[in-house]
Amino acid sequence: MAEPLKNYFGPEIPQKIARMISAVYADFQADAFLHDALDGFEDLELTPRGWHLARALRRHLPEDYPTAIEILMASLGPKIEESEDSQTEADETESSGMSGFLYLPHVFFVAEYGLDDFEVSMDAQYELTQRFTAEISIRPFLVEHTDRTLARLKEWSADPRPHVRRLVSEGTRPRLPWAPRLRAFQTDPGPVLELLELLKDDPELFVRRSVANNLNDIGKDHPELLVDTARRWLKDAGEDRRWLVRHALRSAVKRGDPGALALLGYGDPAEVTIRDVTITPPAPRIGDSVVIAFDLLNTGAGVQRLLVDLHLHFVKASGRTSPKVFKLRGLELAPRQTASLRKTISLADMSTRKHYPGMHTVDVVLNGRLEPLGAFDLGAGPAGT
Repeated sequence: MAEPLKNYFGPEIPQKIARMISAVYADFQADAFLHDALDGFEDLELTPRGWHLARALRRHLPEDYPTAIEILMASLGPKIEESEDSQTEADETESSGMSGFLYLPHVFFVAEYGLDDFEVSMDAQYELTQRFTAEISIRPFLVEHTDRTLARLKEWSADPRPHVRRLVSEGTRPRLPWAPRLRAFQTDPGPVLELLELLKDDPELFVRRSVANNLNDIGKDHPELLVDTARRWLKDAGEDRRWLVRHALRSAVKRGDPGALALLGYGDPAEVTIRDVTITPPAPRIGDSVVIAFDLLNTGAGVQRLLVDLHLHFVKASGRTSPKVFKLRGLELAPRQTASLRKTISLADMSTRKHYPGMHTVDVVLNGRLEPLGAFDLGAGPAGT
């Protein structure tokens, strides 16, 4: 099972933060801060640890928020795109795999205490997002200072720094993971779409990926708007924008949305025969893998474009089942042509999925339409017992 993220955000993080602040603020009481910061720290998960340290910083920095932020900003290490030749306290986190998460407390500090100091907080987030991300801290400003924040984000959409441009998209995602939803933008995503229009052809892939993720979020609440926007963006689109649209449509495709499938060229019903289905082993145990294989024969009169996925209905702790989509491939079949497909799926417990005994059914999804393949009976106990 994967190492919990909180294990990479251990007691060494407040210790590094204390050294960084002490280097720029002689009056900082590092020992008192660490005593406060480490009290109860081990019992907390990753995000609560970040909030815990933000509140400890509030108690041990000057009460005046602009002064406190000035100290925090002065203590920051180099920006992501800057040379890594010189080692700082911030650079040491690279070896932990968490990198900029060192600044999680700083972001939470702005989100919790900075709403009454708009300009100071915006300047701080501009700096923080170039070292970590300010996608979480920008959200309360979008709620409390909507027009001012949207106007600032519009300016930042043309910023020469790609991490600032990414914040424009990532921070406005209505359903950003690990963050409260932006309910107003779930209801009316118009202001967000105006920003995405400015970024859809950004030269940086990771900015375009954020745009796609944002549009994917919007589509979960407004599927018709997603398809309409994707159709408009596909006109005269280059490969970069076509990739963005495909990525934005992924959840709609998983749902079998006819409009999304049609845009990608998979709108026609599949005229195929499913043959030679095997699910092995038929009775695996938790910790094993299961191999699902089958052939598709084109029984139509013409070439068919097919998007093929699997739905595996996992048994939950309650005994009910919940489907998970596994991507297979898109393909073209000539008349009477056969394609063989195969997927190996791990049944080992992981941080994102726990397995339970019971009958697991499997469907194949052909251009958004489900066809049953079979089932396997998952047994309890470790593999090989």
